Amino acid sequence: MTRRFGVYPGSFNPPTIGHLAIAEAALRQRGLDRVDLVVSRVALGKEAVERPSFDDRIAVLEASVADIAGLEVVVTDHQLLVDIARGYDAVVMGADKWAQVLDPAFYGDSAEARDRAVEALLELDLAIAPRPPFEVPANAELVISTDIDLVSSTGARQGRLEWMTAAARAFDDATGAWSNTDL
Repeated sequence: MTRRFGVYPGSFNPPTIGHLAIAEAALRQRGLDRVDLVVSRVALGKEAVERPSFDDRIAVLEASVADIAGLEVVVTDHQLLVDIARGYDAVVMGADKWAQVLDPAFYGDSAEARDRAVEALLELDLAIAPRPPFEVPANAELVISTDIDLVSSTGARQGRLEWMTAAARAFDDATGAWSNTDL
């Protein structure tokens, strides 16, 4: 039997219960043996992230998935989702990320480069979590609980600490990494 692997790129800053719900939904709904949560050393469009440190963010993400069978953490130097997804069977993302994939600004304002990236991604099994108001391509939608579709790292950093994974909350309690704006 052929094993199937999915990739879920993101900064996971901080990792949230939404990230875990999406990754686990992709495992089940797409028949995947493993989903790699892949973090770029320098995330596209998020180059200025200073805290917490990259190593701390990876450690928190690893602790967040440690007890979940089929989820792993991988670090890459790639930035573009199409490059990160190379070699995988499925690519997992939120509908907001899919909207970014379609934006030529992420390809040096080249519609041709964007079209090549989208064409390559469409060859994979897309597993896209809905997030209003963004559209999800036909046959790509993951079924997730509607109470998860608004959960975001941005919201967690803005005070929705209950959206963080338990490991992220524990790290934040100890360091104030996401909740202490005076750091």
